[in-house]
Amino acid sequence: MTPRSVCDHFWERASESLNHHGGVSTACTGGDPLPLYDTVPPIMEITIDDENHQGSGIDGENSIFLFSILRDGLSYLAACPGEISPLLVIEFLHRVADIFVDYFGSPVDESSIKDNFSTVYQLLEEMVDHGWPLMTEPNALQAIIRPPDVMGKLLSAVTGVSDSTVRVPSGTLPNIPWRMADVRHNPNEVYLDIVEEIDAVVDIVGNVISFDVAGSIQIQSKLSGIPDLLLTFKDPTIIDDCSFHPCVRYSRFASDNIVSFVPPDGNFQLMRYRVRPSALQMGFTPPIICTPLLRYGNRHANIEDAVNRNEDLKGTIDIKLTARSISTLFNMESRKSSVSIEDVSVIIPFPKIVKTANLKVNMGKVLYDETTKVAKWTIGNLDEKMRLQLTGEMKLDSTKRPDEHPSLSVTWKIPSSSLSGLAVGGLSVTSESYRPYKGVRNIAKSGRFQVRCS
Repeated sequence: MTPRSVCDHFWERASESLNHHGGVSTACTGGDPLPLYDTVPPIMEITIDDENHQGSGIDGENSIFLFSILRDGLSYLAACPGEISPLLVIEFLHRVADIFVDYFGSPVDESSIKDNFSTVYQLLEEMVDHGWPLMTEPNALQAIIRPPDVMGKLLSAVTGVSDSTVRVPSGTLPNIPWRMADVRHNPNEVYLDIVEEIDAVVDIVGNVISFDVAGSIQIQSKLSGIPDLLLTFKDPTIIDDCSFHPCVRYSRFASDNIVSFVPPDGNFQLMRYRVRPSALQMGFTPPIICTPLLRYGNRHANIEDAVNRNEDLKGTIDIKLTARSISTLFNMESRKSSVSIEDVSVIIPFPKIVKTANLKVNMGKVLYDETTKVAKWTIGNLDEKMRLQLTGEMKLDSTKRPDEHPSLSVTWKIPSSSLSGLAVGGLSVTSESYRPYKGVRNIAKSGRFQVRCS
């Protein structure tokens, strides 16, 4: 048995990082790139002083390997008594979090877990068998455990009977593990999104120091029966280091670069990939120009003199943000139009010497957290004609010198654009007589997009 004290070890470490304890995970879909600093490693080895526990520590001691991820401010932990593949455990924890989102909606926070505790317990019982992952496909789980709905919760509140007892599912597993049996839709339609993210480090003048592009293909399938889909690309050589959903026939892709699969019903991720470096020989020009400028100390005096006179030190911050008229993004629309950048926001972590900050913006809104010393500037949409600016003053700790310059993190999204130029050549449906409606779109967005400060 794993003692509950392992959680105490985790929370002691997590308490050292307020961003981890209450931040937002980078793995969260549509989340902000927080935490910028995280002192909690994803894997920790904890020594347990318990005679009933027999672990397999490296030094022969009783120890447990504790794996953790952070999603929507909620920590997911897995305790393993022996050596195991770390990626297996971390991927399983992310799959658990994704299943909770499918069942309870996004975001899945503490209140969602408490309100649906019986369903959470049933899901974990089906997903894990004697400590090993067993069933992780949403369609298969929904055939056994029905997702909660409003009517079921109202009936549960009136009758006092749990929602899972009132609404008994079919309990029969389909022949294909990832797809429910007897699926019927009217109309039949399938939508495909090619989402590409770029991780980049940019200096203060806008020059790209390093960057890397990865992508994923998200599908929303509403097809009746058991359709067989064939997906082709105009230039499949762009794709490198790819991984697929279990529904994909990998041998077909390895032989002729055609993605053949029977899709699950609903939303799912078909594949993930990295962009081959040869496809990015032209480099990368960011669609946004962010120029941060931070000054510490008074204008006519240095920090040492102010410290000797026991004066309150002040600093200033000035951030300018504009959209670049020309970038290396591929416009996937046939018509020419101006670049429209959506969901723009800037995360500004302040150094430890900053006591407080008074910030103003000419557009959007800014919120400064005194506890974490992090400000978030939410802008929304940005076009080439807009000139955005954030200004403010900082009150500094007069007993310390600035010894760090945290980088800003900028998030953005541009629809109908691509970072690599990957485009769909064709999407056909076989083994069914109907002709579904098909939609394809490209989305370019930021991943860990950091701008260094002066």
